[in-house]
Amino acid sequence: MADLRDIGLSAALNILGAVTFLLAFAFLRLQPINDRVYFPKWYLKGARESPSHGGTFVQKFVNLDMRSYLKFLSWMPAALKMPEDELISHAGLDSAVYLRIYLVGLKIFAPITILAFAVLVPVNWTNDTLQFSKVEHNNIDKLSISNIPVGSKRFIAHLSMAYVFTFWTCYVLLREYEIVAQMRLRFLASEKRRPDQFTVLVRNVPPDPDESIGELVEHFFLVNHPDHYLTHQVVYNANKLAKLVKEKTKMQNWLDYYQLKFERNASQRPTTKTGFLGCFGTKVDAIEYYKSEIERIETEEAEEREKIVKDPKSVVPAAFVSFRSRWGAAVCAQTQQTSNPTVWLTEWAPEPRDVYWDNLSIPFVSLTVRRLIVAVAFFFLNFFYVIPIAFVQSLANLQGIEKAVPFLKPLIEIPTIKSFIQGFLPGIALKIFLILLPSILMFMSKVEGLTSISSLERRSASKYYIFIFFNVFLASIIAGSALEQLKTYIHQSANEIPRTVGTSIPMKATFFITYVMVDGWAGVAGEILRLKPLVIFHLKNFFLVKTEKDREEAMDPGSIGFDSSEPQIQLYFLLGLVYAAVTPFLLPFILIFFGFAYIVYRHQIINVYNQEYESAAAFWPSVHGRIITALIVSQLLLLGLLSTKGAGQSTPVLLVLPVVTFYFHKYCKNRYEPTFVKCPLQAMKKDTLERARDPGFDLKGYLINAYIHPVFKGDDDDEKFSIADEPEVEQVLVATKRQSRRNTPVPSKYNGSESPSLPEIVNDQRL
Repeated sequence: MADLRDIGLSAALNILGAVTFLLAFAFLRLQPINDRVYFPKWYLKGARESPSHGGTFVQKFVNLDMRSYLKFLSWMPAALKMPEDELISHAGLDSAVYLRIYLVGLKIFAPITILAFAVLVPVNWTNDTLQFSKVEHNNIDKLSISNIPVGSKRFIAHLSMAYVFTFWTCYVLLREYEIVAQMRLRFLASEKRRPDQFTVLVRNVPPDPDESIGELVEHFFLVNHPDHYLTHQVVYNANKLAKLVKEKTKMQNWLDYYQLKFERNASQRPTTKTGFLGCFGTKVDAIEYYKSEIERIETEEAEEREKIVKDPKSVVPAAFVSFRSRWGAAVCAQTQQTSNPTVWLTEWAPEPRDVYWDNLSIPFVSLTVRRLIVAVAFFFLNFFYVIPIAFVQSLANLQGIEKAVPFLKPLIEIPTIKSFIQGFLPGIALKIFLILLPSILMFMSKVEGLTSISSLERRSASKYYIFIFFNVFLASIIAGSALEQLKTYIHQSANEIPRTVGTSIPMKATFFITYVMVDGWAGVAGEILRLKPLVIFHLKNFFLVKTEKDREEAMDPGSIGFDSSEPQIQLYFLLGLVYAAVTPFLLPFILIFFGFAYIVYRHQIINVYNQEYESAAAFWPSVHGRIITALIVSQLLLLGLLSTKGAGQSTPVLLVLPVVTFYFHKYCKNRYEPTFVKCPLQAMKKDTLERARDPGFDLKGYLINAYIHPVFKGDDDDEKFSIADEPEVEQVLVATKRQSRRNTPVPSKYNGSESPSLPEIVNDQRL
């Protein structure tokens, strides 16, 4: 169990690491050769030129202006200087609202930390309960609720603070929900015209023997939305073609590398091996080999393109349908299209860059099975990940290490080594075990069949949060306290075990303190250094770059990574709210994280990250819900903890808090969440304004190719993948090839009777 000395050593190591990262960043970002690594967003916007273009040869690589080094911390005030409205215009609403999560943390925990240290720390410290108990403890634990004697009236202070913390947290969340909702509405109202504002995604289009998918979609919407339907784009299964294009790009990069290598040394032709990773197989001329591979892939690519054009099976039963107005799209997206709720399913289309094309070809009927399989796999992933978590907790237990490797006991007992193992090693080990987890969870989300990158990230974030809650939070507490108090458990009656657990849970705060310092201090500082993108950029710059365009493609601005970063932030909310009334000593470490991370990520969003999509802060309801979950969990754990401390009479008083918090969440959900799910029909106002300001705008030309698969963009034959232009006139009759509709009263066996026959339409219009 880590004591104050161990925490001090861990703090020193992590502060030293963070300062080292920050100093390295301050130096590297000033060098002209690294300008595209630390300011890629400005290059992508065309607002920055490389400083290596002018000056002497040395000045193209190294900054010789000594005065600039004196302002090595100038990036911090610069990151805070940009106003929020300008930040939204520069980086988008998603990025601006993401930063507000850190602000919410500061708003919640700054007052809570002051109150906890002013009220609870003196109440906890001025007792000697742990001093005469059999439970292993340290000086930090004397600041926790464990140091309060059983049945003491001092628990009134903890009950009172629990109410104060709850009401303050709810007040901050209510204000933030209102602010973010207003920001979203203003953003949507002021936003420029975008294809997704006029488009819905239609899935599970039922088959018809007489019409193709494209003809069927056109017929259906001309009949059911005659005044608003404009155009549509069917979805092609181009996954194989996309893989070929990706493979060709990879081969082209290798060809560029070897050609550049040959240009630098023309006396020797470069060679490669045709086997695995270029390490096995026959040795051949590298340039000729990759040229032949590119020719082979281009032939396969041409054949696949022709197959997609001619084969009706390449068209999946889905389409992007565009309307003449936002109002028409809103009506279609938010209504059921037929009496059969399993066909003609409509939803708002993601913006074109947000579409995850690979999943559009997944049959809709298989989605339920896929989600069931992923749910089972996720359960077992949670279950088996308990093993490495238990191993991490064993690192914090010196007795367990000494029993496993007794020959290391003399080394472990050295004070510095002991402090390193207990104060630093568990946090870094847990960080390592969690490195691959976001990629695994993102793969699971893709298997589920979600059709947009934003929804994939939100689903993956939900899984990550559940995993962190059970494996990092609960498993660490249970496994850690069991390992530390194993001797006590063995030598006491079964009736006393719950009380010992209740006393031990607050003591795991020391483990979480080490994790916060490793992940929240040194980890955030490592984020701003961008060591991996720095190395990759210079490798590409040296081996592959020939032109300025190549250099721009070598940049890797990255993005926020909502699927992994937001659940990590939620862990700090959970830890702060749970331990606020239990072990307040944890709160300053969390407060430092929120403040430091806010500055760092604001800088990254302004200068580095290039967000892949814009969802207009659609993720905020999830953020709000997880903080509410953390608040309820903190109340229930405090309730259970006090019941083991002889304060059972406080149960009715504390039971009020989860109930009040739950109904507060229901109120917020009913009041604000519709803003993030549905589009208000006030969109007609914006449609009217746009038509008045720009009456001659060709909306159909703007939308017709907006949702073409990326592998077809730039083709000379794009018209093959879009419907033909129809005249802009009102149609009285809807053209159809469905002969059974025209000649018999029997409805199509595939479509039921949702679409009327042509005579019915004529009669309706005459009436």
